[in-house]
Amino acid sequence: MVDTARLTEVIEPEVRALGFDLVRVRIFGKSEVGDDEIALQVMAERPETGQLVLDDCVALSHRISDRMDALEEAGEVLIAEAYRLEVSSPGIDRPLTRPKDYAAWAGHEAKVNLVTPVEGNRKALHGDLVGIEGEAGAETVTLEDRKSGRVSFPLADIQSARLILTDKLIAATRPLDTSGADDILEEQED
Repeated sequence: MVDTARLTEVIEPEVRALGFDLVRVRIFGKSEVGDDEIALQVMAERPETGQLVLDDCVALSHRISDRMDALEEAGEVLIAEAYRLEVSSPGIDRPLTRPKDYAAWAGHEAKVNLVTPVEGNRKALHGDLVGIEGEAGAETVTLEDRKSGRVSFPLADIQSARLILTDKLIAATRPLDTSGADDILEEQED
């Protein structure tokens, strides 16, 4: 069994050392991906843009690999089986994983799956995110659900949550960072 909390302890300082914020560390098992190996997925973002470009992903991937290799050489094996490291940006229809995500994306459409049912035994909610309130460790998220109306639930009860791609979300998202992209050459027709 892989200890995701320990992986996060190891990976987060490497992410921060490059000036990024960690969004999520997740393990996909063999049965989940139908592959011969598990995948270690690391999502991170630049705080100022909410994205990573390819060079950022490469740099972070090398840094994480080097750190995990060093720990393994010192006797701490974090993942005993063969695994594939996947480093990426969270994307526009990003997962909501941190309290600040629920504040930053209030007013946008989201899907939320809960561990503990609310409002008539419902675990799957879909609607506009209202926001988050409360002290660290005791936060409450509120969503304007399409079926149940306004519903509030503890942040700790969220199994998974993500934004839904809408025109409003596209309009609110920062433009992609195109630094380092090749210039587009246009040919003129005669």
